[in-house]
Amino acid sequence: MTGGPVRRAAAGRRWGLVLALGCAAGHPAPAAAQDTAAYPRPDRPVARIVAPSWTGEATRDDAGEFARVAELLGIRRGMRVADIGAGSGYYVARLAPLVGPEGRVYANDIVPRYLAQLRERVTRERLGNVSVIEGTPGDPKLPAATVQVALMIHMYHEIEDPFGLLARLVPAMADDGLLGILDMEFPTAQHGTPPPLLRCELAAAGWTFVALHETGASEYVATFAPPATAPSAAQVRARLAARPCRA
Repeated sequence: MTGGPVRRAAAGRRWGLVLALGCAAGHPAPAAAQDTAAYPRPDRPVARIVAPSWTGEATRDDAGEFARVAELLGIRRGMRVADIGAGSGYYVARLAPLVGPEGRVYANDIVPRYLAQLRERVTRERLGNVSVIEGTPGDPKLPAATVQVALMIHMYHEIEDPFGLLARLVPAMADDGLLGILDMEFPTAQHGTPPPLLRCELAAAGWTFVALHETGASEYVATFAPPATAPSAAQVRARLAARPCRA
């Protein structure tokens, strides 16, 4: 995998990645953001979940995928990281030793079979700093005011309720937390998300674009900072009405 140019938003707050443990204030969720079904569905195809991993782990290691993503997002010892849509645990197994016993990895998924495999792997590999969390398509169910870096790896296009999920991710984020999304530049029906579409949908959910890193042929990592408070369904609908997000 080869590096590429980094394009940053022309203006906006600079977002740090490292926080003192236990000092995060977090982002409260409004009462209006409690009904997942109230959030609008995306105006584009949602890809079907077909496998617990993108490709073979050895292939990904040979390409330097994890190392590059971890470097881009500044993940290091002592940090609290959530892998949303963790699947077979490729990132989880590598995040655990990277953040060390002082850190914590939240391995999140919604598919019961994948969750069972994750728990087995965590036990087998003795990953004592990993918590396996069952979420829903519209709620990652992560602990409040905790996550310094959230990852969505090759799965954003598979989220049935992205606006609900993004809204409910906000309260879990520590102040100055960061969301990193690794995806391909393909249409969502072909298991990718074009960057302009991704930026539009994240903006509708209140997230601020930080940077786009080109990590390979048609592949990128986009980073976003959370809003101060989670948007209500009405706020998301109003933003989409003003600026529709279409494939």
